[in-house]
Amino acid sequence: MATATAAAGAISVDPPMDRRKVIAFFAMVFGMFMSILDIQIVSASLAEIQAGLSAGSDEVAWVQTSYLIAEVIMIPLSGTLARILSTRVLFTICAGGFTMASALCATATNIEQMIVYRALQGFIGGGMIPSVFAAAFTIFPPSKRSIVSPIIGLVATLAPTIGPTVGGYLSHAFSWHWLFLVNIIPGILVTAAAWSLIDFDKPQMQLWKKFDWWGLFSMAVFLGSLEYVLEEGNNKDWFGDERIVIGTVMIFVGAVVFFWRAFRVEFPVVDLRAFSNANFAFGSLFSFVMGVGLYGLTYLYPLYLGRIRGYDSLMIGETMFVSGLAMFVSAPIVGRLTNLLDLRVLMAVGFVGFALGTWLMTGITEDWDFWELFLPQILRGASMMMCMVPINNIALGTLAPQRIQGASGLFNLTRNLGGAVGLAIINTMLTQRTDEHYARLSEHVNYGNPAAMSWLDSVGANYNSYGFDGSAAALQRLSGMITQQSWLLSFADVFLLLTVLFGSLIFFVFLIAKPARPAGAGGGGH
Repeated sequence: MATATAAAGAISVDPPMDRRKVIAFFAMVFGMFMSILDIQIVSASLAEIQAGLSAGSDEVAWVQTSYLIAEVIMIPLSGTLARILSTRVLFTICAGGFTMASALCATATNIEQMIVYRALQGFIGGGMIPSVFAAAFTIFPPSKRSIVSPIIGLVATLAPTIGPTVGGYLSHAFSWHWLFLVNIIPGILVTAAAWSLIDFDKPQMQLWKKFDWWGLFSMAVFLGSLEYVLEEGNNKDWFGDERIVIGTVMIFVGAVVFFWRAFRVEFPVVDLRAFSNANFAFGSLFSFVMGVGLYGLTYLYPLYLGRIRGYDSLMIGETMFVSGLAMFVSAPIVGRLTNLLDLRVLMAVGFVGFALGTWLMTGITEDWDFWELFLPQILRGASMMMCMVPINNIALGTLAPQRIQGASGLFNLTRNLGGAVGLAIINTMLTQRTDEHYARLSEHVNYGNPAAMSWLDSVGANYNSYGFDGSAAALQRLSGMITQQSWLLSFADVFLLLTVLFGSLIFFVFLIAKPARPAGAGGGGH
């Protein structure tokens, strides 16, 4: 009798998985992959889009910015919409809308159309991301988390990492239109699968009557302005630009109204009570910092390869593919380790590896190529997985099922905001440190430096022999060399900052209470 009871209890804890749900989940994962991939897929191909649409350099930057602003508004909103419409309806609308918006982007004939279509693509696509995280932690039993969590962690980190690779290849081999056309057929398939197979929850249409429209408006103002200020601040000299000042005021006003509504209305547009769970709060903090590392390095490597090495989009993509491969290979290994190790230990090892990878980059020179970047990229990719999988489990694995839909939107928002804040800091630091290094290096190149004068005379003589103004040409070349060295030193400064940031996280990891492990489970949920 006791044996039979125990067996029955075991079956109730870990029932066999419904095949329809598994297929539906993987369709959702692929939809999330497309949405996150499109954040970075244009980053290495903006020059091609700029030329194709006859746009200015300031205008083409909005191809990226409009997507990010729209997406960052939809991500936290998606939990509320999923409760009202159901996961099935929301995900189907988002997958179908994302596909149509991708088609519109491919048909854009001017930069204004492209910006509008990209904003539409980002807003609709943003709804798919939190839905996948919520589904992973509600439809699968705890014992399956060692399989499911690495999958969503891999997609969330791999997609933006290989975005420049995929984008560089498509624009080089075909044209920039294929950056968007590549979504069409997979998008149709994901949309059909979502409508046919998703059946995780039921709609609660009565909640429309309680929907907080003022909360939605204030959240859009707050997050949209925040994303704009962080994206454009460095290019516009921060508070030296009137639009940045106006944007900052809008951030403050939107935030005050949004947080007031979030704690006062019966059905807030975003449920912030998930932060009362200590593990979710710590997990969101770590997710924020991982966003800095994920998007920061996805930006820094192509910037170095393009600015210093002179690589085109395809060469940049081929070089950066190493990190994506490391993530792919390490994901199943990390999944197994979640069953064997304390999640805090696994996370700490990941932070150590990440810090080591960025520390190796502090010795960067103008001659670094594929093989010099090989080990730092391996450490980056593998360590990213060792951090993200435990963070996902710690943050979402301890929440009640009814909280997960809203919390997954907040959790993903922290990663995106971390990326935005990180890029703003990195860009500002690169600009300021480059100017400082240039001034310092220039002090040593003067008429009192015999070596500098000898070099200028030698190079100038070569130009004179070809009929050019040797003195002017030599000075221009020397200025270029100092500029390049200033860039390299500023890159090294940023990598050192990231090393300190991730190294310091090791100490914070053990402030988290040890996550309890469910019977027969992996993943660190209670």
